[in-house]
Amino acid sequence: MSDHPVYRIPARFRRIENLHIFLWLLKDICWALDFRIMGMLMIVPALTVAFTITWQTRRITSELMHNLAVILWIAANSLWMAGEFYGFDEGTWGSRHLALIPFGAGLLILIYYYIILAPGKKFREKGLRQAEELVREENLKI
Repeated sequence: MSDHPVYRIPARFRRIENLHIFLWLLKDICWALDFRIMGMLMIVPALTVAFTITWQTRRITSELMHNLAVILWIAANSLWMAGEFYGFDEGTWGSRHLALIPFGAGLLILIYYYIILAPGKKFREKGLRQAEELVREENLKI
């Protein structure tokens, strides 16, 4: 067995993350198949679950940062998809270029995380403690 610490999150959170992957793929498949109404409708559950995951893990800084980036990614992706569906994706102010704003914001969050926060040993130790506290609290709810 390794001496490296194990990072854990509650199983209930993992299940909703797996549901999120399903919803996201379904949205993108609708996009690829040009199912406009279904694709646009799928934005709501994909973003709702992304916000739920972010809220559930908000006390774990590393999870919060990554989940905020995911929300921005889905928002950008959805904007781009809507533009392609309804013909406003090209040009300087088209959805493809406008999507760079949330894409860029998500990227900046992760650059800050990986360059400023993550390299610190104290930050990594704090993250492990935050995750363990959350797992402990979830176990008390069972």
